[in-house]
Amino acid sequence: MISRRSLLAAAAAGAALPLAAPGVLRAQTRDLRLGIITPPGHPWNNAALKVAEVLKEKTGGKLTMTVFHAGQLGNEGAMMQQLQTGALDMAFLQAAEVGNRVPNVAAILAPYVIRSTEAAAKLVRQPIAMQMLEPLPKETGTLGLGWGITSIRVVFSAKEIDGIAGLNGMKLRINTTPTFRDFYSLLGAAPTPIPTPQVYDAMANGQVDGLEADLDFSWNQRFDKVSKVLMRMDAVFMPFIALASGKAWQTLSAEDRALISEATKEALAVQVDETVTNAPKLLKDFEGTGIKIVVPPTADAAPIIAEYDKIWTPKAPILPELRKVGATLG
Repeated sequence: MISRRSLLAAAAAGAALPLAAPGVLRAQTRDLRLGIITPPGHPWNNAALKVAEVLKEKTGGKLTMTVFHAGQLGNEGAMMQQLQTGALDMAFLQAAEVGNRVPNVAAILAPYVIRSTEAAAKLVRQPIAMQMLEPLPKETGTLGLGWGITSIRVVFSAKEIDGIAGLNGMKLRINTTPTFRDFYSLLGAAPTPIPTPQVYDAMANGQVDGLEADLDFSWNQRFDKVSKVLMRMDAVFMPFIALASGKAWQTLSAEDRALISEATKEALAVQVDETVTNAPKLLKDFEGTGIKIVVPPTADAAPIIAEYDKIWTPKAPILPELRKVGATLG
């Protein structure tokens, strides 16, 4: 696995090349490959396409990027392997996938670290968020260039519920990450993994009693049509990480590395801001459907946080510090 030290050394070596070297490396065009699981039109895809647009513009077409959307290159596990071998240059992967390999990254998925989409946007811009990515070169052979976000996740229920207690005994479709599984299990739900394309039908035919998802995906899928209640948990969100392959990174000039880093950060900043702006609009859209919206009292969360942290702090020692930072973000 490539160490962070070797990657930094490669960057330093590139910076030390004669001034003509970047020009030599640019003599031929290079098309970078970026993988992503979300479909065209999704905010994450728009951010990836923005990176490609900026690179093409700033290099006069010498450095381009092809975005392979909707899992064309495989699932996120497959894309991580491609990043490690250098077969893929970049990917936008969910924190859940990276957290399976680096537990401290999974800490950002812990419940009630943040309580709103606005706070999620602030959290990924804190120094601690980039600190969480520092082990990636050693642990995964990738570099974390920055974070993007989703809106805070909500729960849809096919039966009447009035609060968190209503999840007890519910067959709940969740993201399969262990962090979410442990959280919803502590609430008494029976976490039920179902492939994303089948979620709507699973709710419609009673295969599950409820599901949890971010607002963007939920509105696109119109889960309100198969639900009686939308519960604003204000508990968890699913950020993504813009990753670069360590092996591919070493083949780039210092100039190109700087351009890619800057273009990625710019695109992610826009994506994060737009997600914050869109979240209240999406809630208004759901309100307009007439679906019952429930907001559980914040006090209900305290016992769950204590039990959850007993499980996860030994695995992800950064969690207590992350909670301290999150508590300052509103």
